[in-house]
Amino acid sequence: MSTATMSRPAGGRRLVADRPRPRPRGAILPTVVLVLGALYCLVPVVWVLVASTKSSSELFSTFTFLPGSGLVENLGDLFAYGDGQYAQWALNSLVFAGVGAVACTLVSTMAGYALAKYDFPGRQVVFYAILGGVLLPGITLAIPQYLLMSKIGLAGTYWSVLLPCLISPFGIFLARVYAVSAVPTETMEAARIDGANDTRVFVSVALPMMVPGMVTIFLLQFVGIWNNFLLPFIMLSDERMYPLTVGLYTLLSKGSGTPSLYTLAIIGSAVAIIPLVAMMLVLQRYWRLDLISGGLKG
Repeated sequence: MSTATMSRPAGGRRLVADRPRPRPRGAILPTVVLVLGALYCLVPVVWVLVASTKSSSELFSTFTFLPGSGLVENLGDLFAYGDGQYAQWALNSLVFAGVGAVACTLVSTMAGYALAKYDFPGRQVVFYAILGGVLLPGITLAIPQYLLMSKIGLAGTYWSVLLPCLISPFGIFLARVYAVSAVPTETMEAARIDGANDTRVFVSVALPMMVPGMVTIFLLQFVGIWNNFLLPFIMLSDERMYPLTVGLYTLLSKGSGTPSLYTLAIIGSAVAIIPLVAMMLVLQRYWRLDLISGGLKG
C-alpha cells in the first residue's frame, strides 16, 4: 500500500508532500481538437508520400498506406520527363520564391520600420490602407495585375511573377508590429547621440533586432510564392517558365489521356514538399533563439 511522502521540518511537525494535481477535464478538449487538426493536415501529406512509392499498377489497383515498390523508377521517370522539364520547373519555383521572398522581406522590413518609428504626415492613412490590403484576397488582384503587366510589356516574363510579389501588406503589417516591440526607441536615440545617421541606425541597430521577424516574413512569403498557382498560370504561357504548381497542373491535365502521368504528378508533388520542410527545419532556430533571448530579458 503506497503512502504519501512525509517530511519533517525543523519544528517537528510532519507535512504531507504536495501531490500532483489532476488535469482538469476541460484541458482534454483542446488536445483532442489539436490532434484532429494535425491528422486532417498530415494524412493527405502521408498519402502523397506513400503513393509516390507505388508504380502505376499498384496505385490504381489498391488504396492502402503501405509503401510500394516503384519509388526509384518513379523518380527516374519524373526527371526524365520532357528532357528534364521537372528540374526546370523546380528551378523556376526556386527563383520565384527565393528572389521574391528576399526582396519582399527587405521591402516589408523597411516599410514596417518606418511606420513604427517615424512620424510623418499621412502615416495613419498609409497604415490603414495596408490593413485594408491585408483583408483583400490576393486572387482578386490577379486579373488587374495581368492587365497592368500587359500594358507595360512584361506579361509572359519572369518579371510578371516577381514584381507583384515585392509588396506584401501582411508582411509590412507584421514588420511594423515587430519593430514596435523589438526595437527600443531609447536605443535608437543613443545611437543618434553617438553620431549615427538614420541609415546607420537602421542597418546597425534595428536590423539585427528584427531578424526573427524578418525570418518569419521570409518563410511566409517563400511558402506563399512556392505554392502560388493562379498568378503564374495567368502571366506565363511558355511551359519552360512554369513553376512547379503550374507544371504539375499540366501533368494532371494530360493525365486524363495518359494515366501514367498521374504517377509523375504525385511523385512530383512529394518532391516539391522537401524544400519547404528543409526551410522550416533550418529557420526554426531563429524563433527558438528569440524566445530564449526574450526569457533572459524578462
